[in-house]
Amino acid sequence: MTYLQVENILQKHDADMGAAEAHGVAAGMLCVEPRADAANWLHELVADEYELFDDDKSLLLNLFERTRDLLDPEVEEFAFDLFLPDEDEALVDQVEALRCWCQGFLFGVGYVHSDGDWPGDSGEVMRDMIELTKIDTDVAGEEDENALAEIREYVRSAVIIVRDQFAEHSNNSQSH
Repeated sequence: MTYLQVENILQKHDADMGAAEAHGVAAGMLCVEPRADAANWLHELVADEYELFDDDKSLLLNLFERTRDLLDPEVEEFAFDLFLPDEDEALVDQVEALRCWCQGFLFGVGYVHSDGDWPGDSGEVMRDMIELTKIDTDVAGEEDENALAEIREYVRSAVIIVRDQFAEHSNNSQSH
């Protein structure tokens, strides 16, 4: 499954978001609730998921389940990555996709976790994600490419922090 395949499916079905934001939503939901229901995610993406062709629906559900698998704490920590355009795409498109990914992540976390009580360092990470939704997309050159790579790595690590903080919080509340 490629970024463009998912992007095309979402465009074809008039989704309110693109592939990067959709993946951000999935990652946000799964960081807070590892057992999150893919059907809820699909409903957020496409107004009428019953209009999805079986192949399209299957591909989208596969993206969600793959994200779930890669966010599993039992899996090697850096197996998870952001679902963004390839590095050979225009830099401005990559930055815009990262901005949308962060926006989606915030939505996904908020979709599952509605109160303002953030465990551990996750509150700070959420504030950083909010700032990243305001990232300047007027970019060009190697310096901006390097900055994007660093920000992408930070976001990837931040997702793991949020996942771990919510898992720890959930384990602590269950043991009380």
